[in-house]
Amino acid sequence: MIFPEYRPRRMRKNKTLRAMIRETRLSSSQMIYPLFIMPGKGKKEAISSMPGVYRISVDQLKKEARACMDVGINSVILFGLPEKKDAVGSGAYAKNGIVQRAIQELKNQAPEMNVVTDVCLCEYTDHGHCGCLVGHEVDNDATLELLAKTALSHARAGADMVAPSDMMDGRISEIRSTLDENDFHMVPIMSYAVKYASAFYGPFRDAADCAPQFGDRRSYQMDPANSREALREATLDVEEGADILMVKPAVAYLDIISRLRDEFDLPIAAYHVSGEYAMIKAAAGKGWIDGERVMAETLLSIRRAGADILITYFARDMAKLLRERG
Repeated sequence: MIFPEYRPRRMRKNKTLRAMIRETRLSSSQMIYPLFIMPGKGKKEAISSMPGVYRISVDQLKKEARACMDVGINSVILFGLPEKKDAVGSGAYAKNGIVQRAIQELKNQAPEMNVVTDVCLCEYTDHGHCGCLVGHEVDNDATLELLAKTALSHARAGADMVAPSDMMDGRISEIRSTLDENDFHMVPIMSYAVKYASAFYGPFRDAADCAPQFGDRRSYQMDPANSREALREATLDVEEGADILMVKPAVAYLDIISRLRDEFDLPIAAYHVSGEYAMIKAAAGKGWIDGERVMAETLLSIRRAGADILITYFARDMAKLLRERG
């Protein structure tokens, strides 16, 4: 029998060789951990559809920040649950709003923590849509001013980065101009550049209490069937001044992450969303899968597709596992 000149198994025969030629690696420095901030004091409420994830009050942030940094997670993204909601989401840009207070608390208690903020109105509007309405339709251009006010209020509170998730046309340009005009030139924008109208967001909407009260978000979030459109959306955000391009969801859209990686030289972020997280947790809880291995393999696949940054509810668990593995 004539054997092949090259035997791929030669380089898989032991742990050291496999590690030596590993093409893609996970690191805690690549991960951002989402935090849901709620009103009140001394609060930490479990989110039933997202095992291991909680809503917390501002005074609990020091403890959460320490738990993150202890395992090497130095970046968080904040989502706020206001005390009151209204038609124009005024709590999103209030000087003393829930996220603004959370930013200040984190910067006081853990100044080395990189604080990213979600910029959107859906958590703050009584109708649950991501902008102000005319009838039952979101008014794109009227919403831009409110988004820019929100981003500016976050920057003034001390945010290190803002991340608009609304999918309004032109919002990156409006936010960049507003930040620059107010001397926040050094605050980067991580744009939810390619955000699909996905069925994977259900648990998040429970956590943030932001489900639309009527209709859906398909007029502003993208059709899951479209990939060429993703390049158009991302190109617009690059031209308007985005510093990082995000794809959301992640696992169901690995092809989109890969296409953006090939097309653009900006950093690419991917949001491993609540539904993707919850499915792994549910299956692991039933004993149907090895939860740790599936978590690691899933996050590795997102990195392999081309993402530089992972926003994931698994960030702390994964970082802890990486430390244990050395």
